[in-house]
Amino acid sequence: MTEDQLEQEVMGWLAEVGYRTVCGYDVAPDSDNPWRSDFRQVVLEDVLREAVQRLNPKVPAQAREDAVRQVLNLDTPAQLLANRLFHRLLVNGVKVEYQRGGETVGDYVRLADFANPAANDWFALNQFSIKGPQHTRRPDIILFLNGLPLVVLELKNPADVHADIWKAFDQLQTYKEQIPDLFQYNEIMIASDGSEARMGSLSANAERFMQWRTVDGVNLDPYGEFGELETMVRGILTPAMLLDYLRFFVLFEDDGRLVKKIAGYHQFHAVRAAITQVVAASRPGGSHKGGVVWHTQGSGKSITMTCFAARVMREAAMENPTIVVITDRNDLDGQLFGVFSLAQDLLREQPVQATTRQDLRAKLSKRPSGGIIFATIQKFMPGEDEDAFPMLSDRSNIVVMADEAHRTQYGFEAKLKTVKAKPQAALSVQAAANDGQQLQVAEPAAEYASRYQVGYAQHLRDALPHATFVAFTGTPVSSEDRDTRAVFGDYIHVYDMQQAKEDGATVAIYFESRLARLSLKQEELPTIDEEVDELAEDEEESQQARLKSKWAALEKVVGAEPRVARVAADLVAHFAQRQQAQPGKAMVVAMSREICVHLYNEIVKLRPDWHDAAPEKGAVKIVMTGSASDKALLRPHIYSGQVKKRLEKRFKDPADPLQMVIVRDMWLTGFDAPCVHTLYVDKPMKGHNLMQAIARVNRVFKDKQGGLVVDYIGIANELKSALKDYTASQGRGRPTVDAAEAYAVLAEKLDILRGLLHGYDYSDFLTAGHKCLAGAANHILGQKDGKQRFADHALAMSKAFTLCCTLDEAKAVREEVAFMQAVKVILTKRDITQKKKTDEERELAIRQIIGSAVVSEEVVDIFDAVGLDKPNIGILDEAFLAEVRNLPERNLAVELLERLLEGEIKSRFSGHLVQEKRFSEMLANVVKRYQNRAIETAQVIEELIEMARKFHAAASRGEALGLTDDEVRFYDALAENESAVRELSDETLKKIAHELTENLRKNLSVDWSERESVRAKLRLMVKRILRKYKYPPDQQEGAVELVLQQAKALGEMWEA
Repeated sequence: MTEDQLEQEVMGWLAEVGYRTVCGYDVAPDSDNPWRSDFRQVVLEDVLREAVQRLNPKVPAQAREDAVRQVLNLDTPAQLLANRLFHRLLVNGVKVEYQRGGETVGDYVRLADFANPAANDWFALNQFSIKGPQHTRRPDIILFLNGLPLVVLELKNPADVHADIWKAFDQLQTYKEQIPDLFQYNEIMIASDGSEARMGSLSANAERFMQWRTVDGVNLDPYGEFGELETMVRGILTPAMLLDYLRFFVLFEDDGRLVKKIAGYHQFHAVRAAITQVVAASRPGGSHKGGVVWHTQGSGKSITMTCFAARVMREAAMENPTIVVITDRNDLDGQLFGVFSLAQDLLREQPVQATTRQDLRAKLSKRPSGGIIFATIQKFMPGEDEDAFPMLSDRSNIVVMADEAHRTQYGFEAKLKTVKAKPQAALSVQAAANDGQQLQVAEPAAEYASRYQVGYAQHLRDALPHATFVAFTGTPVSSEDRDTRAVFGDYIHVYDMQQAKEDGATVAIYFESRLARLSLKQEELPTIDEEVDELAEDEEESQQARLKSKWAALEKVVGAEPRVARVAADLVAHFAQRQQAQPGKAMVVAMSREICVHLYNEIVKLRPDWHDAAPEKGAVKIVMTGSASDKALLRPHIYSGQVKKRLEKRFKDPADPLQMVIVRDMWLTGFDAPCVHTLYVDKPMKGHNLMQAIARVNRVFKDKQGGLVVDYIGIANELKSALKDYTASQGRGRPTVDAAEAYAVLAEKLDILRGLLHGYDYSDFLTAGHKCLAGAANHILGQKDGKQRFADHALAMSKAFTLCCTLDEAKAVREEVAFMQAVKVILTKRDITQKKKTDEERELAIRQIIGSAVVSEEVVDIFDAVGLDKPNIGILDEAFLAEVRNLPERNLAVELLERLLEGEIKSRFSGHLVQEKRFSEMLANVVKRYQNRAIETAQVIEELIEMARKFHAAASRGEALGLTDDEVRFYDALAENESAVRELSDETLKKIAHELTENLRKNLSVDWSERESVRAKLRLMVKRILRKYKYPPDQQEGAVELVLQQAKALGEMWEA
């Protein structure tokens, strides 16, 4: 299948789902039926005006024209800012004013009918040429809604092994720069090579371009493994789906840097499923159970919640509902509130935070409708003078969204508690008490009373008895957790670890135990093992009290000075090795705030350069809660909320020198820093808290192969327990993978590579230097498909090494791994340099090999390896060719010459059809004979050297003929015809070449090569010139076609 055939197939799918398909040439500005007046225009203005008139019949014509003018003149120089402004206009309408009855009236002009897809104009145009400031470009397919270009599809030839999906991605990036006006209106960019397809936003990098794997939201990959593009077209580009997506699943975040985010298929369908369930559950007689959305950590749960809030607020059946967002910790409340606040364009509502219990009651009671209110679950605790939490609203259109629901629903059951009764004198003042505050008053002798107390779930229900509850979680609900199910119901959408990893939404998490490294005293080990199995922080007050003494006892063992010093020493060495293999950042989890500080002090003893008292400087910091009343040991590490925000920005920035943070409990949930690749755990954790913590390292980032969890305390049993809960909930995939499994892959691949080098002695690779590398590469090239097989296994070996490089077994082979990687780089150097940066990022570069690698970053070049100075391409002089002829590594010499000649053809004869074809065929023929072993290595070297001489002669013909490079191209096209050469003099052929070049330069217009009418005129012009100089008539047709083909190749060069 060709690229053109793929394009036609996609146009067919688009026609089937509701688009009117049109060829861009047929409606171009210079066609008989122009839809634009100029190639610079990217909006179909007549279509837009007709739609605006049809959708806004009651708005005066002048106001409608004002709206169109605002859309066409966004008047914002920054592309992404203009795109944000346009998105507001598209979704909310264009604000206009006009006179009515002597008064100025404000109104909104609709650009689209979101309720009725059929009321809009849907066009799919292929080959739609756009003239930018310096270049004319022609995206493959553009989708227009009412004349607005919202979706761009760039396709590559499925049959071309080099034209992969990332070439299409790169092309889209080029379009953004060269035809920027088109992207002011863009909502979705799609790149595909026919089998694979990815979609992303205007600001998305390659790793954020994602698949769309479903049509109905239930079945994955309905058109098979190679049907990704058709799934995407039918799954999200259908008019009804696309309108819903544009309205509620596109958001802009500006937290110092503007970013555009678009939802993934799992987020889109989770929200739609949740809306259906919530609407049904909130009806009279409904269950009020909105269900549970389980989306694995790192897959964008906060965005899902934001889109759900926006969607449910606009759902007509909910009658302008009030949203209450519940978390269980202040820092989580702040983080999620921050996400919602950044999405005000989408929500069309300013979220508010309830700061105290009284503030919560004031915000909820007597509220008639609307509003997004954030609160922690603890604010639903009754006052000490209350037996139950008072009802705040009995409305049924209140939706409670619980983040990490399993932690906020601690039970409906009542427990008998003995509490100190409040004296009457204190009741009136106590009623005004704020969270965490106690008013001190004189009390008579205390009296004690028994009272039944219930969990937070019941208090929440007492406050909002008719609300509908929907839960969002990153970890599965435990099978024993009846309370969560009692409040929310069952799962309505699941996106588990396996699916997230398959989609590239997350990376795998690897686990490495370092307990043995600490050489703890034997008598201490049983104590720690026993306590860690039971202990884990729990938010329930009763649990905290019960475990407090055990926690304190274990803390003394864990925080003992010698142990902390050993942990610090191992951690610093381990992290250094991780950094050499794969640059990134680390988070350390300690058991107490005191241990955090002691660990920090031990680390900076080893690395004093990491310390700096200023928050804006330093490579390691502690992030924890605290106050001015804390003891002196802690105070230097207690920061204000604003400073913590700055530290968060520093830590999330890959370029910032802050590379390690030590925490006790902050940043372990809801914190998203993709560049973090290692989590060091020295604190007992289990269940949901453990699953949340380890997910800090599963975010996708550049060429990150996986996250690593390093265990210093003994959480392996708890991980097994978490896995049991996970699989019991039908979760697929594993939460963590043992680093030893990565080593097993490394060992397997290394063994295969050794097999490929069998027969070549590289035992002295540590000392032999470049010659050993050249010899190894030469040996591989002597085998059938040797280069490809070696490269594939070496890449797999390197990925595995990145994940297990800190294990002793891996360290033992690191120098050999470096050697194999260096051989691979020499073999594939040409391929790597020809690829764009996205491919380079996917390649594991030499820098990922740790320790004393046998090659430096620079020494990866085939010329260095064989001891040659790299020649200036195009000047293959006799001295250099003689050196190549005498190389002892004969296979490598062939490879070297092939690369140089291939590069020579591309650089010297680019745009020269005759010579490029002639020499490419010549080179391909020689190489094929060599690969089939039809000729010996020595003979092929001689043939390639002779070819290099011919290149040099051919490339310098222009000077001898007195022609420019362009004229030589046409001269050779004319001279292809032997009878013409016999009948016409050399001077005549030169004159024809000169006249053709001059006339074609003047007459080439945009898209001339694709437009039959323009081609016809050019064909006549060429024929006239040929007849004028009596070019043999029997050969004219062939000459005309060749000249036009040559003109097309040159035209692309002239445009560029």
